[in-house]
Amino acid sequence: MSFLRTLTLTLAALMALPALAQQKLVPAQSEIVFVSRQMGVPVEGRFKKFDAQIAFDPAKPATSKIAFTVDTGSASLGVPETDAELPKPVWFNVPKFPQASFQSTAVKGLGGGKFEVAGKLTIKGNSHDVLVPVQLTQSGATTTATGAFTLKRLVYKIGEAEWSDTSMVADDVQVKFKLALTGVGKL
Repeated sequence: MSFLRTLTLTLAALMALPALAQQKLVPAQSEIVFVSRQMGVPVEGRFKKFDAQIAFDPAKPATSKIAFTVDTGSASLGVPETDAELPKPVWFNVPKFPQASFQSTAVKGLGGGKFEVAGKLTIKGNSHDVLVPVQLTQSGATTTATGAFTLKRLVYKIGEAEWSDTSMVADDVQVKFKLALTGVGKL
């Protein structure tokens, strides 16, 4: 087979692939919120800076890959005094661990725009398996992924030393997200 024919066939095959590499997160329309309980009272915070690398095929979810990074220094509870504490070693230790990450290991379609995303969540160098339920909806060119899951902050060493007392700050932290994406194929 000639080089030119091989090149033509290769280019044709590449152009036939779904445009997964063009999928992008739209940060201005996305959010990651965390809710903890301090002395029984819910306290909501958010991460202001995060990014995702997504190769998601709704028709073949098992072939999908999702990688996510969160700048831990962007965590905010909306109170300057508290926000100044979050980067410190007992909480997120931002100088040593500037990012938390999630890497998918499996994506399973459940029907009706619902998916289960399994993966490794790493915070402060501690990695644990998580299972994240995700609901996808589409409006025009934008696909919105929403979901929530609960993590145990102490297994990630968030709130060490005197803050490991769960009567002050509960161990369970709910993470809620809304991610706007472009370039996702039809559901």
